[in-house]
Amino acid sequence: MTHAAPTIVVFDLGGVLIDWNPDYLFRKLITNETERKWFLANICSGEWNLQQDAGRPLSEATAILSAEHPDHAELIEAFYARWTEMLGGALAEGVAIFEALETAGVPLFALTNWSGETFPYAWNNYPFLQRFKDVLVSGDEKLIKPDARIYQRMLERIRKHYPDAQPQQLVFIDDVLRNVDAARALGWRAIHHTSPELTAAQLRAWGLPA
Repeated sequence: MTHAAPTIVVFDLGGVLIDWNPDYLFRKLITNETERKWFLANICSGEWNLQQDAGRPLSEATAILSAEHPDHAELIEAFYARWTEMLGGALAEGVAIFEALETAGVPLFALTNWSGETFPYAWNNYPFLQRFKDVLVSGDEKLIKPDARIYQRMLERIRKHYPDAQPQQLVFIDDVLRNVDAARALGWRAIHHTSPELTAAQLRAWGLPA
């Protein structure tokens, strides 16, 4: 990195800046913990939800899964009908890192696996999202992390602001290790976000205010 080159931070959102957990909703719908864990592991699973993050329409996903599991159709319908109840609010310590970087003038971007249909709710209800220079939403791009193409698309979007930006100038923060590994494989610096304290410490070690 040259002294004049911008140092750019790219944030994941869920698990870093926003608290999202299907359990928040399904605790109300399936009171038995064992049954609830089974349902979220085997019916409305994380891998199933990722298909919507990759751009599949929510209505199509709901209809297909309900047809496969008619006994669970009502619960499947609730997954997106009551999706906002899965949000636990902004993660204050993560947002504090964002704000420290913002105050110091560090360029900030976001790269998130998120349905294009549900993201507008987050955009309208978490005002700090509008302070990013750009937010790349997987559902709008029809690509999801850890696909290398979505990182390349993020870099292309960054270069609209910073034409000379290079992968090694980027710092990527994500709570999912495979997404971090994918960024590193492309030459990005990356932090596996396991705690705000450790993330802030790594940013400071790289000379960034956090």
